[in-house]
Amino acid sequence: MEQALASPVALRTVRSSLRIAALGTYLPERRLTNADFAKMVDTSEEWIVSRTGMRERRISREDEYTSDLCVAAVEDLRRRGGSLDEVDYVIACTITPDYYFPSVATQVQRRLGLHGVGAIDVGAACAGFVYALDLADALIGSGRARTVLVVAGETLTKITDYTDRTTCVLFGDGAAAALVTQSDAASSTLLARRVDADGEAGKELYCTGLRPEISGIVDPARRLRQNGRAVYEWAVTHVSGGIAELLTQAGLRADDVDWFVPHSANGRMIESICKRSGIPLERTLTSYELCGNTSSASIPLALAPALADGRVRAGDRVLLYGFGGGLVECGLLLRWS
Repeated sequence: MEQALASPVALRTVRSSLRIAALGTYLPERRLTNADFAKMVDTSEEWIVSRTGMRERRISREDEYTSDLCVAAVEDLRRRGGSLDEVDYVIACTITPDYYFPSVATQVQRRLGLHGVGAIDVGAACAGFVYALDLADALIGSGRARTVLVVAGETLTKITDYTDRTTCVLFGDGAAAALVTQSDAASSTLLARRVDADGEAGKELYCTGLRPEISGIVDPARRLRQNGRAVYEWAVTHVSGGIAELLTQAGLRADDVDWFVPHSANGRMIESICKRSGIPLERTLTSYELCGNTSSASIPLALAPALADGRVRAGDRVLLYGFGGGLVECGLLLRWS
């Protein structure tokens, strides 16, 4: 599945002053532990931890949907000092929307009482949050928006096949919300960016919908399916290669990255990406151990605790890298402000 990593869009360097001014999160109350899975399928605590690094994940109530999680994350953002007064665009990233339409973004807009704002959904799966940041930066940089509210939420447990022991242990539910504004820093905060897509590999990670077939595979069940080996090989190759490109753009080395925040797919994959890219695990922020793979929400769920406890500070170089279903990827190297 290896192929050339470079593309004109991916390699274009954009100078801007992207800033995440506030961040909030939400996790459902119910926990799904490895011990619970041992009662459901042929697996064990040792097997799950050794292959994924995961110990538990959160699961939404039957009557709790993605928009509910996103609104709860915004409420947490407000409690942490974030203001919605100047929001003029809402971007929701999710692959588990409440409805085909209306969008999750419009549901969030309605429930928050926001008026005169744009509202769209981004369906970039596990790269969704970083894609949404990239789009928010473009809106703000072009003058089309002042403040963009980005919400990332998933209820993946509602599309998980709990008879498939290789995938059901991976996924959990959760949400995050970020206020994206323009930084007042004198120099650019966006040091490098990279976006790319590989639609040919879409059949390796999918969930069918109105169309029950993908690349010759007929699957009308509408459940999340993953070819773990193929996705692992694709991610390790593409993400490590993408990191190298971002560092080249910025004129930096792996040692210059203060914090690496990849999509929390699973522990084994992250370890391989770090080893190949040269970024130490101790400078890598993840959320998979207690949240599982939460797709678009995994990066902000990993970032929020490090912001709250002061590990991530102004001036730090922070590398966000999302990758997943599509297959798509998006990386942003930021100077935190």
